Amino acid sequence: MARFDLSDEEWAVIEPLLPKQSRGPQRKDDRRVLNGIFYILRTGAPWRDLPARYGPRTTVYNRYARWGERGVWKGIFDGLAKECDDALIFIDASIVKAHRSASGAKGGNWSKVLAAHAAVAQVRFMRP
Repeated sequence: MARFDLSDEEWAVIEPLLPKQSRGPQRKDDRRVLNGIFYILRTGAPWRDLPARYGPRTTVYNRYARWGERGVWKGIFDGLAKECDDALIFIDASIVKAHRSASGAKGGNWSKVLAAHAAVAQVRFMRP
């Protein structure tokens, strides 16, 4: 088992949340493909650098992209959140992109930016 691979306990929770096979060719090993997706997401490596143990990179990427388009990932995250009483939403600043004017470059409307920040600061993500 590699560092980023799902443990048996994690797989037991996620497997029932995956979409059922409906039509078309039989899907390859879902656990191996998910491990490949998580490897890319956790390391930030490009898809072309996916290790061969996760299968063809096109299969892993296509599953990731198609499930995103079909809302499968949201269903998985919602299902996992129901299992946890302390579910929170976090936004990591390393993945939030800012417009060049946000750093003080010429342009941009600071009153709109500050109003947007104030509106977001009012939102509560924790259950009361």
